[in-house]
Amino acid sequence: MTVILGIDPGSRNTGYGVISMAGDRAAYLHSGTIKLPEDSLSERLCRIHDHLSEVIAQYAPVEAAIERVFVNRNPDSALKLGQARGAAIVALGHAELPVHEYSPNQIKQAIVGRGHAEKSQVGYMVRMLLNLSRAPQADEADALAVAICHGHTRRMATRLAVATAAVSGTRRR
Repeated sequence: MTVILGIDPGSRNTGYGVISMAGDRAAYLHSGTIKLPEDSLSERLCRIHDHLSEVIAQYAPVEAAIERVFVNRNPDSALKLGQARGAAIVALGHAELPVHEYSPNQIKQAIVGRGHAEKSQVGYMVRMLLNLSRAPQADEADALAVAICHGHTRRMATRLAVATAAVSGTRRR
Protein backbone atom coordinates (compact mmCIF):
# COMPACT_ATOMS: atom_id res chain seq x y z
CA MET A 1 0.00 0.00 0.00
CA THR A 2 1.33 3.43 -1.01
CA VAL A 3 0.07 6.61 0.67
CA ILE A 4 -0.06 9.60 -1.68
CA LEU A 5 -0.72 13.27 -0.89
CA GLY A 6 -2.32 15.30 -3.66
CA ILE A 7 -2.32 19.10 -3.62
CA ASP A 8 -4.40 21.64 -5.53
CA PRO A 9 -2.62 24.92 -4.73
CA GLY A 10 -4.45 28.21 -4.57
CA SER A 11 -3.82 31.69 -3.23
CA ARG A 12 -7.22 31.77 -1.45
CA ASN A 13 -7.91 28.06 -0.90
CA THR A 14 -5.46 25.18 -1.14
CA GLY A 15 -6.98 21.72 -1.35
CA TYR A 16 -5.24 18.56 -0.22
CA GLY A 17 -6.19 14.91 -0.35
CA VAL A 18 -4.59 11.77 1.03
CA ILE A 19 -5.25 8.37 -0.52
CA SER A 20 -3.75 4.93 -0.31
CA MET A 21 -3.10 2.88 -3.42
CA ALA A 22 -3.07 -0.89 -3.35
CA GLY A 23 -2.50 -2.12 -6.89
CA ASP A 24 -4.87 -0.09 -9.03
CA ARG A 25 -7.35 0.56 -6.19
CA ALA A 26 -7.44 3.95 -4.50
CA ALA A 27 -8.87 4.37 -1.01
CA TYR A 28 -9.77 7.66 0.66
CA LEU A 29 -7.90 8.53 3.85
CA HIS A 30 -8.40 12.27 4.38
CA SER A 31 -8.92 15.57 2.60
CA GLY A 32 -9.45 19.21 3.39
CA THR A 33 -9.17 22.78 2.29
CA ILE A 34 -6.76 25.28 3.75
CA LYS A 35 -8.81 28.48 3.71
CA LEU A 36 -6.47 31.41 3.59
CA PRO A 37 -7.44 34.67 5.31
CA GLU A 38 -6.84 38.09 3.87
CA ASP A 39 -3.58 38.34 5.81
CA SER A 40 -0.27 39.31 4.32
CA LEU A 41 1.10 37.09 1.61
CA SER A 42 3.85 35.75 3.87
CA GLU A 43 1.30 34.74 6.53
CA ARG A 44 -0.84 32.93 3.93
CA LEU A 45 2.19 31.08 2.54
CA CYS A 46 3.26 30.08 6.06
CA ARG A 47 -0.24 28.76 6.75
CA ILE A 48 -0.08 26.54 3.63
CA HIS A 49 3.36 25.24 4.64
CA ASP A 50 2.41 24.63 8.28
CA HIS A 51 -0.92 22.95 7.56
CA LEU A 52 0.53 20.63 4.94
CA SER A 53 3.41 19.79 7.30
CA GLU A 54 0.82 18.69 9.89
CA VAL A 55 -1.00 16.55 7.31
CA ILE A 56 2.30 14.95 6.28
CA ALA A 57 3.19 14.20 9.92
CA GLN A 58 -0.23 12.66 10.57
CA TYR A 59 -0.68 10.53 7.41
CA ALA A 60 2.96 9.82 6.46
CA PRO A 61 2.63 9.84 2.67
CA VAL A 62 5.53 8.37 0.73
CA GLU A 63 4.90 10.38 -2.44
CA ALA A 64 3.23 13.64 -3.32
CA ALA A 65 1.68 15.10 -6.44
CA ILE A 66 0.80 18.70 -7.18
CA GLU A 67 -1.02 20.47 -9.97
CA ARG A 68 1.13 22.56 -12.30
CA VAL A 69 0.40 26.25 -12.57
CA PHE A 70 -2.06 27.09 -15.31
CA VAL A 71 -1.55 30.59 -16.70
CA ASN A 72 -4.60 32.08 -18.30
CA ARG A 73 -4.74 35.83 -18.75
CA ASN A 74 -3.88 37.37 -15.40
CA PRO A 75 -0.13 37.24 -14.70
CA ASP A 76 -0.64 38.56 -11.14
CA SER A 77 -2.95 35.63 -10.31
CA ALA A 78 -0.49 33.18 -11.86
CA LEU A 79 2.32 34.64 -9.74
CA LYS A 80 0.29 34.31 -6.52
CA LEU A 81 -0.67 30.78 -7.44
CA GLY A 82 2.98 29.96 -8.10
CA GLN A 83 3.91 31.29 -4.67
CA ALA A 84 1.22 29.15 -2.98
CA ARG A 85 2.49 26.18 -4.95
CA GLY A 86 6.04 26.97 -3.83
CA ALA A 87 5.01 27.01 -0.16
CA ALA A 88 3.43 23.57 -0.62
CA ILE A 89 6.52 22.21 -2.40
CA VAL A 90 8.75 23.47 0.44
CA ALA A 91 6.63 21.53 2.96
CA LEU A 92 7.00 18.43 0.77
CA GLY A 93 10.73 19.04 0.43
CA HIS A 94 11.21 19.34 4.19
CA ALA A 95 9.51 15.94 4.54
CA GLU A 96 11.82 14.58 1.81
CA LEU A 97 8.85 13.46 -0.29
CA PRO A 98 9.28 12.92 -4.02
CA VAL A 99 7.11 15.49 -5.79
CA HIS A 100 5.36 14.72 -9.07
CA GLU A 101 3.67 17.40 -11.17
CA TYR A 102 0.67 17.09 -13.48
CA SER A 103 -1.09 19.60 -15.70
CA PRO A 104 -4.82 20.17 -15.22
CA ASN A 105 -5.49 18.38 -18.54
CA GLN A 106 -3.42 15.34 -17.51
CA ILE A 107 -5.37 15.11 -14.25
CA LYS A 108 -8.75 15.42 -15.96
CA GLN A 109 -7.73 12.86 -18.58
CA ALA A 110 -6.70 10.38 -15.88
CA ILE A 111 -9.86 10.87 -13.80
CA VAL A 112 -12.62 11.54 -16.33
CA GLY A 113 -11.09 10.28 -19.56
CA ARG A 114 -11.26 13.73 -21.16
CA GLY A 115 -8.63 16.44 -20.77
CA HIS A 116 -11.15 19.28 -20.93
CA ALA A 117 -13.68 17.87 -18.45
CA GLU A 118 -15.75 20.16 -16.24
CA LYS A 119 -15.03 20.51 -12.51
CA SER A 120 -18.34 18.84 -11.70
CA GLN A 121 -17.31 15.78 -13.74
CA VAL A 122 -14.01 15.56 -11.85
CA GLY A 123 -15.86 15.78 -8.51
CA TYR A 124 -18.31 13.09 -9.56
CA MET A 125 -15.57 10.71 -10.72
CA VAL A 126 -13.52 11.28 -7.54
CA ARG A 127 -16.62 10.38 -5.55
CA MET A 128 -17.13 7.20 -7.60
CA LEU A 129 -13.47 6.15 -7.67
CA LEU A 130 -13.10 6.57 -3.90
CA ASN A 131 -16.58 5.24 -3.08
CA LEU A 132 -17.52 8.37 -1.12
CA SER A 133 -21.07 9.00 0.10
CA ARG A 134 -20.91 12.64 -1.06
CA ALA A 135 -18.84 14.63 -3.50
CA PRO A 136 -15.97 16.43 -1.77
CA GLN A 137 -15.75 20.22 -1.81
CA ALA A 138 -14.23 21.43 -5.11
CA ASP A 139 -10.67 22.12 -3.88
CA GLU A 140 -10.60 18.78 -2.03
CA ALA A 141 -11.93 16.94 -5.08
CA ASP A 142 -9.24 18.51 -7.26
CA ALA A 143 -6.51 17.53 -4.78
CA LEU A 144 -7.85 13.97 -4.53
CA ALA A 145 -7.91 13.86 -8.35
CA VAL A 146 -4.23 14.86 -8.40
CA ALA A 147 -3.42 12.03 -5.97
CA ILE A 148 -5.46 9.48 -7.96
CA CYS A 149 -3.84 10.65 -11.21
CA HIS A 150 -0.43 10.07 -9.71
CA GLY A 151 -1.43 6.70 -8.29
CA HIS A 152 -2.57 5.48 -11.68
CA THR A 153 0.36 7.06 -13.52
CA ARG A 154 2.94 5.47 -11.19
CA ARG A 155 1.23 2.10 -11.56
CA MET A 156 1.42 2.31 -15.36
CA ALA A 157 5.06 3.48 -15.22
CA THR A 158 5.91 0.45 -13.05
CA ARG A 159 4.15 -1.91 -15.45
CA LEU A 160 5.96 -0.34 -18.39
CA ALA A 161 9.35 -0.64 -16.66
CA VAL A 162 8.71 -4.32 -15.90
CA ALA A 163 7.61 -5.01 -19.48
CA THR A 164 10.61 -3.13 -20.90
CA ALA A 165 12.99 -5.05 -18.63
CA ALA A 166 11.40 -8.33 -19.72
CA VAL A 167 11.78 -7.44 -23.40
CA SER A 168 15.37 -6.26 -22.89
CA GLY A 169 16.17 -9.47 -21.01
CA THR A 170 14.88 -11.62 -23.89
CA ARG A 171 16.93 -9.71 -26.45
CA ARG A 172 20.16 -10.34 -24.58
CA ARG A 173 19.84 -14.10 -24.76
